[in-house]
Amino acid sequence: MTESHSHRLRAIPPMQSVLQTHGARALASLLPEVALKQALQQALDRLRAELADGSVVLTDREALLALCDARLADQAAQLRLRPLREVLNATGVILHTNLGRAPLAREVIDHLGDACVGYAALEYDLTTGDRGHRDSVTRSLLCALTGAEDSLVVNNCAAAVLLACTALASGREVIVSRGELVEIGGGFRVPEVIASCGAKLVEVGTTNKTRAEDYRRAITAQSAALMIVHPSNFTVQGFTARPTRESLAAVARESGLPLLEDLGSGALVALDALGVGHEPTVQEAVRGGSDVVMFSGDKLLGGPQAGILLGKSQWIARLRAHPLMRALRPGRLVLAALESTLALYASGRATASVPALARMHRGVADVSQDAENLLAKVQSSLGPRWRACVRPSIARVGGGTLPIAALPSFAVVIESQPESDASVVGLEAALRTAREFPLIGRIDAGALWLDARSLGPGSIEHAAQGLALALVSAHNRSMSGLSMSAQRSLDESADD
Repeated sequence: MTESHSHRLRAIPPMQSVLQTHGARALASLLPEVALKQALQQALDRLRAELADGSVVLTDREALLALCDARLADQAAQLRLRPLREVLNATGVILHTNLGRAPLAREVIDHLGDACVGYAALEYDLTTGDRGHRDSVTRSLLCALTGAEDSLVVNNCAAAVLLACTALASGREVIVSRGELVEIGGGFRVPEVIASCGAKLVEVGTTNKTRAEDYRRAITAQSAALMIVHPSNFTVQGFTARPTRESLAAVARESGLPLLEDLGSGALVALDALGVGHEPTVQEAVRGGSDVVMFSGDKLLGGPQAGILLGKSQWIARLRAHPLMRALRPGRLVLAALESTLALYASGRATASVPALARMHRGVADVSQDAENLLAKVQSSLGPRWRACVRPSIARVGGGTLPIAALPSFAVVIESQPESDASVVGLEAALRTAREFPLIGRIDAGALWLDARSLGPGSIEHAAQGLALALVSAHNRSMSGLSMSAQRSLDESADD
């Protein structure tokens, strides 16, 4: 370390001096003392590293004190930010698992306030004054929408499968096609879920071809259930065959066994009009003879994370009575959000009002206009280092659903100008780490793509504000970097 760098490090003000600044005293009323000191220590450690590597070249104690004060405010602001906050999804993936999958409708959020600000009749029958069941919050809507006799709600679809196999097949056999032994997100596999509840998996058929007769031959005195697993996150094409749901229901009835169906993504409306092929709906599963149908609440249904089980009352009653149900049941936040989302379906407004469905069904001309609007709002912020345009894009449904479906879209594409030192990676990181409304895009072929379909029309204004700030900030950092570089040159000359 040169004498110049040692001199800079010695100029770092002590913690107590920084805590006496006006900014630190103001923060003391907003943060606990321990948190404030932690933020200051992190700010000082960062400054020490920057002085050591030369990225900061200040030597005046008062200037360093002012910089520490500013850094402390930045660090404290990060501590006060809630990690689980709204982000803007411009990735092109509508049901983005890492971003919470389905966004909730504004009506749903408003209903949550009404249902949860005080007490709620979660397990209380207002008519009789007796204890009720929390299933009743959503049961009437689910049964009316699907034609099922009864329903239950648990934490997620994996929990639904776990409950069904535990309550109906523990210690006995569940028969599944080899072509349906899927792995879902996070590395969880259907065979492992079945094994975890003490049931034995019996595989039938082959990867590409399974017939109803394969299930019939596999049934023994130890068999407890037949199970269909919808391959919602992959597709097998070519020389394939799968038995119809109706044919398996007939086999199950012959043997007195329940037919379980893990439908996964849980579409309550047909999506054929999107040009993505046919996705089986919950109503089709119920009409086709499945005794217990299981699906997610936060995928194609577009509601909160939940696992929904519905079907024949004799089987649902057994699930409700099982001790595991108490461990898997959701609280009133989930039930209120699910109830309100289902109400949008019951009123015929789901396609327009459930955000995930609305994004999927949005006309390509409207998506193109959204992208053009976003570009127009940030055009003046591009400066000499960036160039941007609107290009056709492909959006995806995501969330482990419709694996080969491609939705036509448009995106604002930002690239650095030739001969510019602008960093697309740096710009993406600046947008992603913004304090207010982090904006998540994707980098492809050296350019940043901000897809308008997943972003949605209601987020264009916030996205434009965040993008403009990031572009201006990147420009200012570049100019500051040039000044520091010049200062370093002067310091090195002085050292020589």
